[in-house]
Amino acid sequence: MSSNATSTPSAVTVGIAGLSIDDVVAVARHGASVVLDPTALDGVAASRAIIDALAADPHPHYGISTGFGALATTFIADDRRAQLQASLVRSHAAGSGAEVEREVVRALMLLRLSTLMTGRTGVRRETAETYAAILNAGITPVVREYGSLGCSGDLAPLAHCALVAMGEGEVRVSTGSAGEGDLVDASSALSSAGIAPLQLGEKEGLALINGTDGMLGMLALAIDDLRLLLTTADISAAMSIEGLMGTDAVFAADLHELRPQRGQAHSASNLRRLLAESPIVHSHKGPEDGRVQDAYSLRCAPQVHGAARDTLAHAISVAEAELASAIDNPVLTKDGRVESNGNFHGAPVAYVLDFLAIAVADVASMSERRTDRFLDRARNQGLPPFLAHEVGVDSGLMIAQYTAAGIVSELKRLAVPASVDSIPSSAMQEDHVSMGWAAARKLRRAVDGLARVLAIEVMTAARGLSLRAPLEPGAATGAVVALTESVGAGPGPDRFLSPEIEAITAAVRSGEVAARATAPLGALD
Repeated sequence: MSSNATSTPSAVTVGIAGLSIDDVVAVARHGASVVLDPTALDGVAASRAIIDALAADPHPHYGISTGFGALATTFIADDRRAQLQASLVRSHAAGSGAEVEREVVRALMLLRLSTLMTGRTGVRRETAETYAAILNAGITPVVREYGSLGCSGDLAPLAHCALVAMGEGEVRVSTGSAGEGDLVDASSALSSAGIAPLQLGEKEGLALINGTDGMLGMLALAIDDLRLLLTTADISAAMSIEGLMGTDAVFAADLHELRPQRGQAHSASNLRRLLAESPIVHSHKGPEDGRVQDAYSLRCAPQVHGAARDTLAHAISVAEAELASAIDNPVLTKDGRVESNGNFHGAPVAYVLDFLAIAVADVASMSERRTDRFLDRARNQGLPPFLAHEVGVDSGLMIAQYTAAGIVSELKRLAVPASVDSIPSSAMQEDHVSMGWAAARKLRRAVDGLARVLAIEVMTAARGLSLRAPLEPGAATGAVVALTESVGAGPGPDRFLSPEIEAITAAVRSGEVAARATAPLGALD
């Protein structure tokens, strides 16, 4: 899913300053290549010299000459440290379950590379270069669904990537952004791409697996999706308000100035613009319209959509701070100290992932209620029951609403926070964890569900608007009606609905619905 694929850069530079959300999306989702900043690479080499000096010190230093986690007090002799790092990666690559999506794996590899390029992890220059080469070669490590508790970083997912850099494990090889690629062993894939497998030095295994990169990558991708979907929610709401003979008076700017919530103001502005020139809306304006006020799902759309927008804005601020971070344990400070710390704890990211899942569920719930109003002849202002072609013979969109309702029910379950759970691990050394990876995984499913619920509302509202003929919808909503009818989703006798739902869902996810609506108006907020 993407709102800005046409403006995606072909290459993203990774350096000391970190990455933007759009950078992550470009590499992870659209196959942009990675370029390493030469100055940052010099900083990586300088920080490695500090690690090499500490490795020669007879006093133990965590992650350099000791074991890890509950074994942090165990000193490791210098002739066993290469084995220590390799063993760490092999043992931590313990994921299970289905393969994680290609874009997620590319995002977490890119974000780990970004931290390596800060010069705060102590890895060698060639380690950063190898990660960039793997990304640019279209090699995607196989990462499994389960394995991260979101504390000490996304350990298992990152370890699967580090294992591939060592020439072990499984990968999928693909060029560009299309397709997951063929499954091959990592050694063959690296050899074909001319990439030498890494032999990890002191601290490098730890530096490659200790970060919030998986959950952060999924947050960045969800932000990209939701920027589009929340605009689409305003469009689908406008179509429903119009098709249900609702009023646009409640979206007046002065009413929303009485409650100066930013997201609400943006959503109300969108609805005003989408409905401003609608012949259907104008057909029942004035004293002849005896209804006092519309139902909440119509009247309160800016309040709900706006709250979701504000939640998204908060998530963006957290993501931007995280993207500018150097997360490792231990970490090299500016003055050359190597210090243990707790920055790998995923709580900041986990919370906003859960917040977004709540907002997604509520926006979808309101959308489904608008869909349901269209199908009930007691509430749809004169339209046929279920928008059926021949009432009694045809069921119309009855079961499309069932589909939306089933998705919304699941979204409510997915809105239960993952971040309030914690299971102690590593012999109670890691006795509180964030579950941020789990929060991110359920948000990805929730975002997919929202797109489908909005698509069903778009399809339903478009049919309702068509049935208002000879009254015409506004230019923006009418353009979306024309789009839905181009895939066969207009009024008519009952037919196989699933392909039409999938086609409109694809149009929602690609941004085509939003593009059609904004063409007559210009960009929405």
